[in-house]
Amino acid sequence: MSTSSSHRKSFERPADRPAQPGAAVVALPKGRLDWRQLLDWLRDDRWISADDAERIARRFGAGQSSLHALVRLGGAGLTRAGTQRPLDTEALTEWLAGRIGRPFLRIDPLKIDFGRLADVMSVQYAQMRHALPVASTATEVTIATAEPFDTAWVPEIEAHTRKRVNLVLAHPEDLRRYTTEFYALTRSVRAAAKSGEVATAASFEQLVELGRSTKQLDANDQGVVQVVDWLWQYAFDQRASDIHLEPRRDMGAIRFRIDGVLHTVYQVPLTVMSAMTARIKLLGRMDVVEKRRPLDGRIKTVRPADAERGEKGGEVEMRLSTLPTAFGEKMVMRIFDPEAAVKSSTRSASPSTRPRRGAN
Repeated sequence: MSTSSSHRKSFERPADRPAQPGAAVVALPKGRLDWRQLLDWLRDDRWISADDAERIARRFGAGQSSLHALVRLGGAGLTRAGTQRPLDTEALTEWLAGRIGRPFLRIDPLKIDFGRLADVMSVQYAQMRHALPVASTATEVTIATAEPFDTAWVPEIEAHTRKRVNLVLAHPEDLRRYTTEFYALTRSVRAAAKSGEVATAASFEQLVELGRSTKQLDANDQGVVQVVDWLWQYAFDQRASDIHLEPRRDMGAIRFRIDGVLHTVYQVPLTVMSAMTARIKLLGRMDVVEKRRPLDGRIKTVRPADAERGEKGGEVEMRLSTLPTAFGEKMVMRIFDPEAAVKSSTRSASPSTRPRRGAN
């Protein structure tokens, strides 16, 4: 597909995607999303009543906000006319994707090999454009965006990658969060690989404070320290029960066990994996020099509170085990998180997952 045809596709409804019931087929706007336009479309599609549209317009018109248009509307307490289903940011994003003929993507970080995608665009470019590369083939790069009409930058990426750009629509807050985390991790791994640094500080506190990985990294930050902090925080977020650091012939694999299934999360150079293992062994008061026999240890750390999810911080214990392999030390960290156990038992006992009375 040529650049001009892909660019034109951004502003026309595809013929094989019918409009939502009651929606008028009109030329799509250009530039950033505007809450007024979205309100009009919601009313035209009969997702909200005219009274609700007028009420929100008066409320939003009284002041300015730096929030993304979808996030702002998602927090307005709207419900869908007829069904009374809450129209949160995710529901509105999925509705908009269907209306404009774009695929909706719920970003799954476990399926993104971001080490391979980080060169598509810089973190500053991604944040400015509200975009994040999520997949790549020999001829196409898929980019998630929260601004489907702001596409003037697409030809730049196509020229840079020499691939066709396929845009998909994603939750604005997911984009913001994962852009920070993915680029921070990639920068840490590359810094550690470049310097070959190994964590050899004289002493570490047994109780490690987490949460630093969400901050913007500086070039002078210790790469290995940041990667380990990110690793634990990410494992807690994903409700992982185990973390595996597995050295292989060419690269080291970081894997999480989630609901009994191992997922490959990231691949790092063997020098970085060796440094990560050394840092974790130091924190677990294990013999860093000994690499030829299995070792055990433990670490107590603090999972930070997450206000967005309504989660309180708490102490988490990790049991460490190492095993020598042909390519280096393999490490397994078993996570004992009381908060995760409570949530899992709550989900298993929820009405939606209980067997119905009288069911066979």
